[in-house]
Amino acid sequence: MIVIYLLLTFMVIIWSFSFVLVDIAIEIVPPLSIALYRFIIASVAFLFLDLYKVFSKHNRVKNINCEPENEKYTKNEWIMVLLSSLCGVSLFFFAQYYAIQRIGPSLPALFVCLLAPVLISMLALTFFKEKLNKLKILGFIISSIGGFFLITGNNIRNLTPESPDFLGYIAALATPILWALYSTFTKKIARRKSSMKLNKLVAYFGTIELLIFAAIGNQLLILFENIFNFPLFLCGIYLGIGCYILGYYIWQKSQVTLKSFKVSSFLYIEPFITLLFSIMLNRSEIVVFWNIFGGFIVLFGVLVINYK
Repeated sequence: MIVIYLLLTFMVIIWSFSFVLVDIAIEIVPPLSIALYRFIIASVAFLFLDLYKVFSKHNRVKNINCEPENEKYTKNEWIMVLLSSLCGVSLFFFAQYYAIQRIGPSLPALFVCLLAPVLISMLALTFFKEKLNKLKILGFIISSIGGFFLITGNNIRNLTPESPDFLGYIAALATPILWALYSTFTKKIARRKSSMKLNKLVAYFGTIELLIFAAIGNQLLILFENIFNFPLFLCGIYLGIGCYILGYYIWQKSQVTLKSFKVSSFLYIEPFITLLFSIMLNRSEIVVFWNIFGGFIVLFGVLVINYK
């Protein structure tokens, strides 16, 4: 159990830095191109892993997974894989990266990390018959109050249509809904299938979807012109292998091991760490007292949620 919590902490750290990294990469190529580059690298990495499985005499990669697996997916499971790729890859990362481009790295992290756990818990009540006790509900309320100050800086007008960055806020608000749906779909599949194989299939479908979106948006040429840009390549490696292959594997494994509300509560820490990374790298952020104050309230709420 301790190992799972340590892995979740590691996952949150690498995901937190990804928001700032994308904010840097957007200076090179548009958001959709970054998302496509990320999943091209992830898909290629999965192809190499598959080749290693075929040619390795001892089949070490399969032994690392250590999961009994029914190789055949049912029709409903294939539908959920497709929905997972839409909600957790193509639509999710387009919305998230567009939001980062419009309003910076920290606010999109705040939206997805503070709202998604609540939505995931609500969906878990319906699909997995999970229950929340009064203490954990109190923790979610405390974290949501802290999230209000983190997101708005105690200025609600930042969320009104009159704001010049309103579209960025709308895109950011779409991400927790998409992430909650993705988490629900993949949890239903991961209980019966290999988490690594599930990630691979979602990556393949997501890459195809992003290719279609990039072609429609005339962004393929932009990506091909910058495909050998070294900083962009390092960004793609970090996002594709570190954040997706490793990070998503930890997320799905923890979803199977722990209850949804415990796993999702770790996301409350992510925006606070993102804000720290953003400050350390001198990104364009407007940080006021209320942002920091809200961050500490969120962290306290996480402790309440995980208190036994």
